[in-house]
Amino acid sequence: MRDYFCDKDADATLIGDNWEVSLYWPTSTDRHVDPRLLDGLAWWDSTVSPGTMAMSRRRDRYILTSLYDTWTLYSWAQWLNQNPRRPGQKLTLLHFDDHRDFGSPRLFATETGYVDAIAGKVVDIRQPNTILDAIDSGAIGMGSFFTLLFHTFDHLDVRHFCQPPKVRSTSKYEIERYHERDTLLDPTASRPAVKPVPRTGRDGANIYLATNDPEVLLADIPADAPILVHIDMDYFNNRYDGDNAWLERAEALNPPAEEILQEIDRVGRILHDERVLNGISDVSVSFSPGFFPAEFWSAADARLRPLLEKLR
Repeated sequence: MRDYFCDKDADATLIGDNWEVSLYWPTSTDRHVDPRLLDGLAWWDSTVSPGTMAMSRRRDRYILTSLYDTWTLYSWAQWLNQNPRRPGQKLTLLHFDDHRDFGSPRLFATETGYVDAIAGKVVDIRQPNTILDAIDSGAIGMGSFFTLLFHTFDHLDVRHFCQPPKVRSTSKYEIERYHERDTLLDPTASRPAVKPVPRTGRDGANIYLATNDPEVLLADIPADAPILVHIDMDYFNNRYDGDNAWLERAEALNPPAEEILQEIDRVGRILHDERVLNGISDVSVSFSPGFFPAEFWSAADARLRPLLEKLR
């Protein structure tokens, strides 16, 4: 059940011939790999605990900052609600992250869209409150927030900037949309899924580019396409990668503080490049507990925040 429900813990009770599953946000620091997590939370908000941090976020104009990266989809939903897309309109997403985040959310496909597999409610990216409810239930979690966007829209241009060891060269794909069978709650139901595939040139296809080259990242971005920016702080350092066995990994993105700050400056230069600066419409930032070390949160935010506040 840990793999299925991802961010939430689950207790199962056998009642007659059926199992009753209760979900809750984990409250113990034992569930979280970062030994400095409580220090990070004290900096973020002294009233936030491991049991409440998943829902914690704050917005300052066009910047949504959260602990869990799931809130990126909520920020996009708010922007899309205020800026409905026209048929054929292109949309560029700049994705600074150590992960693709293409996992399958716990949503069931219906004839008219999607419903929350846990709460049974309709989920529509054009309606931000439905995304909020799906985050709260655990239906949409870390690592699975891109998929609904891909299934809802065409003409998406996703540009993923990622450091080695995960990305060492440039790759460009189309995104194939499909549905896969649910593995726990209802094996007869289908959930949205995506995967990168070789490009076919199909009109309207959603494009995914992964690179560690700033010039490739910024090349040929349509001047008239709005740009949404997502920065997962584990792009700068992903020491833990959500893995209790992180010390055993042969390769890890774990630079020291000074290199993190230098990389933040480089991302700032990318975002202030004239090819994208005027198009940036929304920015989401996530600190990713258990991935980006909490010991760096304060200094990294102090370096990044002024760069983002000057974008608009």
